[in-house]
Amino acid sequence: MSGAPAASAAPPEAPPEAPAPGAQMRVLVPLAIVTLIWSSTWLVIRDQIAVVPPTWSVAYRFAVGAITMMLYALVTRQTLRLPREGWAMAAIVGVTQFVLNFNFVYRAEHYVTSGLVAVVFALLVVPNAVFGRIFLGHVLTRRFIAGSAVAGLGIALLFIHELAAGTAGHAAVATGIGFTLMGVLSASTANVAQATDLAKRLPIVAVLAWAMALGAAMNAGWALLTVGAPSFDPRPAYAAGILYLGVVGSALTFPLYFGVVRAIGPARAAYSSVVIPVLAMALSTMFEGYRWSVLAASGGLLTLAGLVIALRARSPAR
Repeated sequence: MSGAPAASAAPPEAPPEAPAPGAQMRVLVPLAIVTLIWSSTWLVIRDQIAVVPPTWSVAYRFAVGAITMMLYALVTRQTLRLPREGWAMAAIVGVTQFVLNFNFVYRAEHYVTSGLVAVVFALLVVPNAVFGRIFLGHVLTRRFIAGSAVAGLGIALLFIHELAAGTAGHAAVATGIGFTLMGVLSASTANVAQATDLAKRLPIVAVLAWAMALGAAMNAGWALLTVGAPSFDPRPAYAAGILYLGVVGSALTFPLYFGVVRAIGPARAAYSSVVIPVLAMALSTMFEGYRWSVLAASGGLLTLAGLVIALRARSPAR
């Protein structure tokens, strides 16, 4: 990741300003598309881990994503060439976003419901803002810190609910949430990397196409070393899930999302993380039989309320 904190003699740089009214739709529309699609991918991921080792499923997903993006670049005559520093950026995003993040997420869903993983993942805004302060010089406010504390309390209540419900053992719940938090940190690293000046000078389609290709190759290599030869679930639903996650959940959404990150910064781009868990928990209730309680509902509401407070604090004037 490139970029450095602002010099101590100068005030910290404010986050990128919100787009002008005429440009808001260019941010809101892609963010809405990403939010709707990623709300559904949590449930599809849950189906992917039934038979095939997670790392192989991740490798298949991003192989499909990389091929789709390269075909798109050819059809639209966009370059796939990268300068030397562009390859470094593709490698950073490939390792953090398409290897570490997704391996952690897929493993987390072995232990807890997809909806709960989505709620915990909503905390992405916290490291996005903290890393943005460290590496990009963005401002952290007291209101943001207070909101993050409220969100953390909400996550704690959800954690307590899972333990009390007895749907999984204490160790399983802790492991699932732990994997999710590691995924959050990995994804945040990629998010902030995409907001650097270097990333903004690079063609986003080329960076992501090669990042997905590198990620797929690294996942396949790691899977060979750790779980053996490739395996594939013969169910049509598994193949359809790979195509959906690779084409729609990756090749379509990541260029849109990282375009928003480049335009308005990683903290504001995480606005989608407030809405995604609400939709994901609804789907989890419908398809996974997630059981709500007063404690779980309170935890979910506190998490979302805290994130809203934190996000509203990330819009100081320049």
